[in-house]
Amino acid sequence: MSTTARARAARNAPRPPWSLVVPVKVLARAKTRMSAAAGPHREALALAVAADTVAAALRCDRVRDVIVVTDDPLPAAELAALGARVVPDVPDAGLNPALVHGAGRGRELFPDAGVGALSADLPALRPDELARVLDAAAAAPQAFVPDAAGVGTTLYTARPGVPFAPAFGGGSRAAHRSRGAVEIVLPGIDSVRRDVDTPEDLREALALGTGPRTAEVAALLPSVA
Repeated sequence: MSTTARARAARNAPRPPWSLVVPVKVLARAKTRMSAAAGPHREALALAVAADTVAAALRCDRVRDVIVVTDDPLPAAELAALGARVVPDVPDAGLNPALVHGAGRGRELFPDAGVGALSADLPALRPDELARVLDAAAAAPQAFVPDAAGVGTTLYTARPGVPFAPAFGGGSRAAHRSRGAVEIVLPGIDSVRRDVDTPEDLREALALGTGPRTAEVAALLPSVA
């Protein structure tokens, strides 16, 4: 399908509401590549990034529900207070099984909704950019957004009734493409692609404009600020 035809299909396709699943690591194991830059603030940074991501997703009018999968009681409590639905990582078998578990909960609650897996590392996420991506995703059975580096994935979606089969991990962009998911690369969606794993990632997210909690913790990091 050409880019023009795909854009036309996206405009004409019915737009389902979406349940988004956000996996949040136990904070003691989160943001390890930020250890040197963040020092004693590493866990606070990980929580701030996740909180800003979830808060932005909840403000997107295409999103009916945000389901956080975590076994850490601190982010569980704080993200639930924002309005997310929190479920434990019952499979305890890695990232993709946790996402499938969360998506299953979403489909139980809202069978008419599409389901998506959203990275918890998007502190600059803009609700309007997420809405544009979800509208484009509505045109395909499965779709995904590559990260800013062009190697990983920040969002994977499946329309209602379509098997939810995320392939996150090393080289997930290629893995999702090989499974037939449609790649979504639109102009002006930098906030959906800018995940944060390294100090340079964080600097680029701050340049885009992060949520308040990430900005507050980042201000404590001299090597980043």
